[in-house]
Amino acid sequence: MLGVPVFVSPSALLLVAFIALTYTRPGQGDTPGWPGGYAVGAGFAVLLLLSVFLHELGHCVVSQAVGVPVRSITLFLLGGITRTDTEARDPTRSYLITFAGPLVSLCLGAFSALAAEAFGRGGLGGELFGQLAWVNLIVAVFNMLPGLPLDGGQLVRAGIWRRTGNRSAATRVAGWSGRVVSLLVFAAGFLLTVANPKQGYANMFWLGLLAAFIWVGATQAMRNAVVLERLPRLQAGSMARPAVAVRADLPLSEALRRLAAERAGAIVVVDGLGRPDAVVNEQAVAATPEQRRPWVTVATVARSIADGLTLAADLSGNDVLTALQAHPATEYIVVDADGGLVGVLAAADLAYVLSPVAR
Repeated sequence: MLGVPVFVSPSALLLVAFIALTYTRPGQGDTPGWPGGYAVGAGFAVLLLLSVFLHELGHCVVSQAVGVPVRSITLFLLGGITRTDTEARDPTRSYLITFAGPLVSLCLGAFSALAAEAFGRGGLGGELFGQLAWVNLIVAVFNMLPGLPLDGGQLVRAGIWRRTGNRSAATRVAGWSGRVVSLLVFAAGFLLTVANPKQGYANMFWLGLLAAFIWVGATQAMRNAVVLERLPRLQAGSMARPAVAVRADLPLSEALRRLAAERAGAIVVVDGLGRPDAVVNEQAVAATPEQRRPWVTVATVARSIADGLTLAADLSGNDVLTALQAHPATEYIVVDADGGLVGVLAAADLAYVLSPVAR
């Protein structure tokens, strides 16, 4: 759709099956499975899933229109997610992208209400579209709750971002707001269970799932804020571990002696011009018995440097993350402008710099 892959999680299909099996037409009491009820329930579930998809498609269309590429749309048990390659560059774009989803849901609700009137409230079509109208209204209102990762939380974030100019701080505030919303949703499920135990346990289950989803999403957003704050300090050259440059025919024992003497963090094989050609694999070294190391050359325990695993020393900020995401690996060779060895960048070191525990 619009060049964007759409994925349907198995959990979304589980939701369709659950609604189909438990669907009760208004006026039919508490007994599901009235004649044709399973088929109608499945139809209603599919319409609901389609509504969620159109909600996410609203985000997608506006996102692409304002210059934010969309990676994918995923439908799952509790709704949908539109993933983008980058974040909006300013609060205005963020407002537009975020508001598009609830606006689509409100429009779908209005259309469904009109369709219900056209079919007549007493008929099957009227009942289906009447319920669909209410569901889309609930989806729109629920998504506007002021906490990440909900759309309302995105709007709160954009508003604080516009006022303060600090996107990371705005994300943290909206993330904490999301945690509060999560606790309130869970409390609502608990109170419904206490008030009506017969039906409350089902409400507790669904609202508990929603609360967990909101809490996890808010926490992830806050962690992403930490990454954004620390992006400016990322520079391949400064984060690279010092490395010992050796020839391929050097005995492994001598290479390890030099590594210890220079207190370096890696051993890199270079060619005759001093350009990196391979990196010694630590696991292969550990697997080589100590008594054999004087008779084993460095080339034996080294792996060649694949395309994309060489980084320029002046690479910095988001460009570092982009390069690592394009070619996932545990280690990268860092070189200067002339192709000379600077050191080895370990993915684990980068992960630590971006982790919440790092300062």
